Amino acid sequence: MTDPSGRESADSGALTQGGAAPGGPESAGAAPYGIARDGPGPVEAASLGHASGNVPLSGAEPTPERIRRRELLRHSPIYLVTEESLSAGRTSEEIAEAALEAGIRVVQVREKDASARRALEVAMNLRPLTRRFGALLLINDRIDIAIASDADGVHVGQEDLPLAIARRLLGPDALVGLSITDEAQLDGDDAAAADYLGIGAVFPTGSKGDATLTGLTLLVEARAKTMAPIVAIGGINATNAASAIRAGADSLAVITAIAAAPEPGFAAAALWAVAAAAGTGPSGAATSGAATSGAPATLAEEDYSL
Repeated sequence: MTDPSGRESADSGALTQGGAAPGGPESAGAAPYGIARDGPGPVEAASLGHASGNVPLSGAEPTPERIRRRELLRHSPIYLVTEESLSAGRTSEEIAEAALEAGIRVVQVREKDASARRALEVAMNLRPLTRRFGALLLINDRIDIAIASDADGVHVGQEDLPLAIARRLLGPDALVGLSITDEAQLDGDDAAAADYLGIGAVFPTGSKGDATLTGLTLLVEARAKTMAPIVAIGGINATNAASAIRAGADSLAVITAIAAAPEPGFAAAALWAVAAAAGTGPSGAATSGAATSGAPATLAEEDYSL
């Protein structure tokens, strides 16, 4: 199987070898975008009491593996979030595989409407798939599921475990992302310690009933305050994706615009194209992480509104 960057994908469960996956910069001697671990896994790391500091802002230096994961996220314009209840009768595994084949390189297992056992099953099934495509696997909220599935990190909210505790449990290589819903949260200790910030809801959304609508203003404010990658969250589709990138997002978290689409793979590739194009200024220079990512699969048309 050939991925959107033109490389031949390795067999299931193997690591992608050579070059950079879509969204990742190539550098001599750099580790491939597979998810190999040179040190202890998250369970062993937690038992050793490992903890780590932040990205570019404060605390101890992040590990090379954590930097690699963070930069892969920064340069991945579309960030798929799974929700089987919103997937038009298809499984989250089916949706994620189609998106990965289309070039998506970040998948978060959310599954708010499913049991913990089903969420773990989805994560365990997606782990070999994300490794095969050199993609990140993140888990929403559930640190226990992240550890059990050997995920690359978690995304937590303002009411979840503090960042320092999450990192201690997951180990020094894990990514820990944080939801931000108002400007004051940008100045908190957890925001300073996060590997990336999820800002929103930037648009009205039906996938989270209690979501705070922040609009694009909070994206602009966040971009002015942090060097960390920014993920825009909430109500994103092909018609508004470009405005979120231009407001400061590096990546766009998407559920229904991919999961509920008649052709999830085509929808994922179309969103990727819109976001990547929006991240390139008039001169052709990259203005966000989205613009430096590899091209997705060829599209029959770029304006695929969902």
